Amino acid sequence: MNERSERVVILGASDKPDRYAYRALVMLGEHGHIVVPVHPKLSEIDGIPVVAGLEEIDGVVDTLTLYVNPAVGESLADEIIALDPGRVIFNPGTESPVLAERLDEAGIPHEEACTLVLLSTGQF
Repeated sequence: MNERSERVVILGASDKPDRYAYRALVMLGEHGHIVVPVHPKLSEIDGIPVVAGLEEIDGVVDTLTLYVNPAVGESLADEIIALDPGRVIFNPGTESPVLAERLDEAGIPHEEACTLVLLSTGQF
């Protein structure tokens, strides 16, 4: 397991326990990471404050993990680049060649992976 605590932004966070975004929020917390959920209509998930948009986030972001469809990710490309995360994880179903190209141009590392699998296998 990664010993270093990261600040992880979850774009497309969910308060529904059957959603992968919710499972990621729980598992990230269990692994000692600081979670910043992003959802335009929620104010908190399990007591964790939720921000409505990426523009509300200040400070260092080690990882941005995506749980939004590719069109949403692409529409937020400027905000994602302005956030300047240490890396972006495209979870299954969020992959976007358009956003990946924008990240490459900005020098932001990214990978297509499952946050839950990365955490479960000690590769996060």
